[in-house]
Amino acid sequence: MRRFLAGSACLLMLVLASPADAKSGEDRVVIEGPVTIGAGQRAGDVVVAHGDVTVAKRGEITGDLVVASGKVRILGTVKGDAISIADRAVLGPRARVGGDLRYGDKKPTVPSGASVGGDVKRVDIGKATGGLGLAAGAAIWLAVSVSAFLLGVLLLWLFPRAGTAVFEVAGARTGAAIGFGLLAFLLLPILGFVLLVTIVGLPLGMLLLLALGPIYAIAYTASAWALGRRMLGPERNRFLAFLAGLAILRVLALIPILGGLVWFGATVFGLGLLLLAAGRARRDRGPAETPAPVPAWRRA
Repeated sequence: MRRFLAGSACLLMLVLASPADAKSGEDRVVIEGPVTIGAGQRAGDVVVAHGDVTVAKRGEITGDLVVASGKVRILGTVKGDAISIADRAVLGPRARVGGDLRYGDKKPTVPSGASVGGDVKRVDIGKATGGLGLAAGAAIWLAVSVSAFLLGVLLLWLFPRAGTAVFEVAGARTGAAIGFGLLAFLLLPILGFVLLVTIVGLPLGMLLLLALGPIYAIAYTASAWALGRRMLGPERNRFLAFLAGLAILRVLALIPILGGLVWFGATVFGLGLLLLAAGRARRDRGPAETPAPVPAWRRA
């Protein structure tokens, strides 16, 4: 459960946090490195999309270390798992990894004197995609990525003001977006099943359950948009910003286990953003203006 919550929180931090060296035991997510955990410094879970990572002597990561693209050098301690996808992980002679040491392409360098509490093993992409195999998993990943991109571009083109409202909510009401999004994620399917058992609500329940897929897809693209706009700034092209955010999410989706957690976090956060943005738009619109009375001489 701790890793489930930590992984979900990691995505939300992507929207708000800027790259920085870890100086405490808090979770840290970095889009563009490098990242250094210096001597005497501690961090919780550390997730890096791109950039080199160094854990210095007497530096400590109390959770997991996940690096999608970048060199990993561990001289200190990682109490959880250490995962390096694209580049080689190199351990120092007194390095300590409490969990598994996993790799994607290049086998880690583990000298004598270094300690790995779990196994040193390669990431099994076929197993992560439900046993479908590498080709099928890649095809599904590509199809989802292209579909999300087309959906996001269409929404930004049709509803540019809604996109602006979503980004403003992401920066101003992050906590509320997480809370409302989690409630919506849990209550929508429950409401659909409850309606199914009633004769009157049966059609509505079926429609709601069928709509969950599109609703979650729109929420996912909303998080990608907020992330990309946060990365590139409000002055950049909105379609380019969305593409940047979506690229980060889709790269993280390639990482076993973490990919599912990222999807969950993006969907929850996106649902909250959409709900809060819709509420703000309704308040800004205000009550309908009462039309001025028509003079009697015009009625005649």
